[in-house]
Amino acid sequence: MNFPENLKYSNDHEWVKVDGDEAYIGISDFAQSELGEIVFVDITTEGEKVDKGAVFGSIEAVKTVSDLLMPITGEVLEVNPKLDDQPELVNKDPYGEGWIIKISIEEKAELNKLLSSDAYKTLIGQ
Repeated sequence: MNFPENLKYSNDHEWVKVDGDEAYIGISDFAQSELGEIVFVDITTEGEKVDKGAVFGSIEAVKTVSDLLMPITGEVLEVNPKLDDQPELVNKDPYGEGWIIKISIEEKAELNKLLSSDAYKTLIGQ
């Protein structure tokens, strides 16, 4: 499994890629492999401020539906438009083309509470 070192990770298996005052958020390689074949991504929070730990959407796989939890507080600026027609991008490229949302970061200090790649690997037993 792949766990890029330039990303931060949440205990709930989301990743964060910081780009200035904005960030991209998706689910980890581990999370997508546990979910299996992803068939639908439902994000209803575009344009809204979502607090850390709150649900910002859901992801549906063949065998289950899971809530997506916000790893840091921010306003949802954009939802990945490619996921409407190609939700499987989350399986194929979870850290690239399969990103889920782009946010403006509200609380930069919350980034310090996220996990490094090594700490995340420890969390999931890798």
